[in-house]
Amino acid sequence: MWGGGGGAARALTRALGRRRAAGGLRGVLQSYSWKIQLKSSSSLPVSLPERNSSMFTAKRLCSTSHSSVDSKEMKKFQLLAHKWWDEEGEFSALHSMNDIRVPFIRDTLLNMSSNYHLGNPLAGVKILDVGCGGGLLSEPLGRLGASVTGIDPLEDNIRTADQHKSFDPVLAKRIQYKSSSLEEIVEEFMETFDVIVASEVVEHVADLETFIKCCSQVLKPEGSLFITTINKTQLSYVLGIVVAEKIMGIVPEGTHEWEKFVPPEELERLLEANGFSVKAVNGMLYNPLSGSWSWMESTSVNYALHAVKSGARGESSPTDALSEMEGEQPSATTAL
Repeated sequence: MWGGGGGAARALTRALGRRRAAGGLRGVLQSYSWKIQLKSSSSLPVSLPERNSSMFTAKRLCSTSHSSVDSKEMKKFQLLAHKWWDEEGEFSALHSMNDIRVPFIRDTLLNMSSNYHLGNPLAGVKILDVGCGGGLLSEPLGRLGASVTGIDPLEDNIRTADQHKSFDPVLAKRIQYKSSSLEEIVEEFMETFDVIVASEVVEHVADLETFIKCCSQVLKPEGSLFITTINKTQLSYVLGIVVAEKIMGIVPEGTHEWEKFVPPEELERLLEANGFSVKAVNGMLYNPLSGSWSWMESTSVNYALHAVKSGARGESSPTDALSEMEGEQPSATTAL
């Protein structure tokens, strides 16, 4: 199981070196779990206290000549573009991550609003899925009623996503995909979206500061940004690269570069410098034996973050978008 700290990383490394004598990797992971004392839960985590955000908001558009797209990363994913919807393949961990990341997005937005609609709780919400890949996160958000725009710089990913959504007439109407980088859509979509999701993306970008600035520019004031990514720790190297890539093959070898992993403190600093207020940072636990995710206290490996863009009074927000739909559909009175 994933979790712990620097000492835990060294202990696990030693344990992995003796994995044959201990009865294989499964035995190592099972016997090791008691040492790291994870506190995990399948329920949603409690948000952190609201933090004061910087009042600075970038004035200039992101320059398309200064791209956040990493050409080396594109080459990696080019080879996997046809495998997005294989639930037992290279993206199996992302499929199972939907079990916690979709409810996290949904319930966070609904908790910010007093009105939502049974069957289509995110009706009226405009979501941008950055680095959408084959549409693994775009589709469940579309099924919740949201209007989703998914962007990805790889045309093959977009073709896969378009083809898969075409099997569902409802999704075909609610989701649109574009082969584009984030910088390329800024001018067209300035302050357009109520919500941005960037799940397992920021650890692959070439320029994180440019990426965050562009997110701010296409997001409406008081809009929500959701990010999931990997912390930069000793343990994340052992588990995210040595175990996940080299030993267990959960993801293809070379998928991640530890140097590009992002500590939550660094991400929070960049967000607050670009007009965001960080509301929650929560640890995520992946169990490779069961192939499932859950929430935990430690952010030493994977974590999810929710931030809200500062906005002037009277500007629209995701809460407003949900409320505007009240007159069009009967609202639900019980939680999902």
